Amino acid sequence: MTTTVPALGTHSAEGSSLQAVLLDMDGTLVDTEGFWWDVERDVFAGLGHSLKDDWREVVVGGPMTRSAGFLIEATGADITLAELTVLLNDGFEDRIDSALPLMPGAARLLAELAAHDIPTALVSASHRRIIDRVLAALGPQYFALTVAGDEVDRTKPFPDPYLLAASGLGARPERCAVVEDTATGVASAEAAGCRVVAVPSVTPIAPARRRTIVTSLEEVDLPFLHGLMRRDGPSGAR
Repeated sequence: MTTTVPALGTHSAEGSSLQAVLLDMDGTLVDTEGFWWDVERDVFAGLGHSLKDDWREVVVGGPMTRSAGFLIEATGADITLAELTVLLNDGFEDRIDSALPLMPGAARLLAELAAHDIPTALVSASHRRIIDRVLAALGPQYFALTVAGDEVDRTKPFPDPYLLAASGLGARPERCAVVEDTATGVASAEAAGCRVVAVPSVTPIAPARRRTIVTSLEEVDLPFLHGLMRRDGPSGAR
């Protein structure tokens, strides 16, 4: 875990129980889930293998060890996990060097949270080297801390990354709003006890208790997140 600016404690707006907002990165704030799949296809093409389109649902949103390990096993490619990890990270960095599109509403949401001093963390299954490159475009000043997938013993779908982020911000997990785009990330946040806003990117996410589904970050603002803390029971699209 790397702290990019001093932790902001547990300040929340008057009359709200929202203590912190924890945000996923790929597919949530930056439109990069497609980048990862393109890199995976290119790398395996270079190894003489084609990836099946339905494998994308298996690898999206999870740690690289899981996705890379699955693709090695599924294709039978003659490459180690460590070697493949380097190739995938290198390929992804090449892509974001030329373009890093933000998801609609991402810049506005980050600015709004900062303007109201809401403690905010970036929580990703991507490795530190990738997070730091993306942060340069997102703006490191928007995050009190960042948690990378290679900095925790168990990353998503385990609760560890979100528990670490909540603790680092001095917040109770149940008073944290998490914004995620994949079932893997949602499972991690819910296992940590957080309230979840799901913005599905690649595959659908089913409604459930303590989970709110929206179609875009354009639907998410500070009043929405405050209201999230008061909701209970199943919730579908806003």
